[in-house]
Amino acid sequence: MTAHQTAPAPLSAADLAALTERLESDGIIGLPGAFPRAWVRQLGEDIDTAFAEARARPGGAVGRGPNRFYVEIHPEQLRGFAELAGHPWITAVAEAVLGPAYRIVEVGFDVPLEGAVDQPWHRDFPMPAETAREGRLTSLAVNVTAVDTEPDMGPFEIAPGTHRDDGCAFDHGMFPPREAWPRYRELATRKFPRMGDISIRSALTVHRGTANHSAKARPVLVLGLDAPGAGNDARHDTAVTREFWAALPESVRAHLHCPVVDVLRPITQKHTIEGLVMGA
Repeated sequence: MTAHQTAPAPLSAADLAALTERLESDGIIGLPGAFPRAWVRQLGEDIDTAFAEARARPGGAVGRGPNRFYVEIHPEQLRGFAELAGHPWITAVAEAVLGPAYRIVEVGFDVPLEGAVDQPWHRDFPMPAETAREGRLTSLAVNVTAVDTEPDMGPFEIAPGTHRDDGCAFDHGMFPPREAWPRYRELATRKFPRMGDISIRSALTVHRGTANHSAKARPVLVLGLDAPGAGNDARHDTAVTREFWAALPESVRAHLHCPVVDVLRPITQKHTIEGLVMGA
């Protein structure tokens, strides 16, 4: 396995049940030590390369507030994509929450640079009808930090349980009104993952990136997963080459429903979240 010394052990049935219960109640779970640090260092190198390429062309990176960027990439821009998409902890949780036919719809990363400011509290998209009616989650976001997160680096802040907020009063279905912010500040916890740790969350859980007071970037990979029919693939442009597709394990190909092409085209970013460019 690329930069991977040993394959991780599968989750026990009891551990999986506990994790999915916590994900359903809190909207986020942490899984420490999912990857070895050597694999994460390689991931960081690939993110740095993709980030430099994206910022060098128009539309390659989208702003998420001052000095904060999001870049969507193609899977094969990550040398460790097969290990990421096939990680047994990720696949087990995805199958338990989204069903065995879940789909990989997004590969990208967020980079808060020095000078990034507090984002407004938000969720990443409006609540789907299935969640509003039935409480059923139809998507998950897997986050993988590429660095050891320190308090001055603008850590991720999330308000557990708020994926169940109906969002009727949210601007664009995503941004709570300012008078509700004190509640989110009271509920929120800051996350300090280290290299090798991952989190899995509902992107409906209200969250924000905080101000980066350091001189260091804090890149975080995002792997987006959908239940069948969730429709988030319409927001993304994932594609793979025929050679890359053929080299993937069948267990990964089964969840990667995207165009298979002869030549990849650079992605022009369209996954904007209205309002985040304003900062706070």
